[in-house]
Amino acid sequence: MREKVEAVLEKIKPMLAADGGSVELVDVGEDGVVKVRLTGSCGCCAMSQFTLKMGIERILKQEVPEVKEVVSV
Repeated sequence: MREKVEAVLEKIKPMLAADGGSVELVDVGEDGVVKVRLTGSCGCCAMSQFTLKMGIERILKQEVPEVKEVVSV
């Protein structure tokens, strides 16, 4: 599952980079919880939780059904 998550994150990164941010994969748990770190502008943006849940998590769940939740660490 980690490889699938990494592939989807690579598709998402250009969208984040357009606003000066990025995302790093920290861990993919057996329980379907994906841990990421938002970096650059995304790391300190007031909208980062919205980006995380409505953007990254939504896309990951669509592309990788085993993903249950995405959390920022």
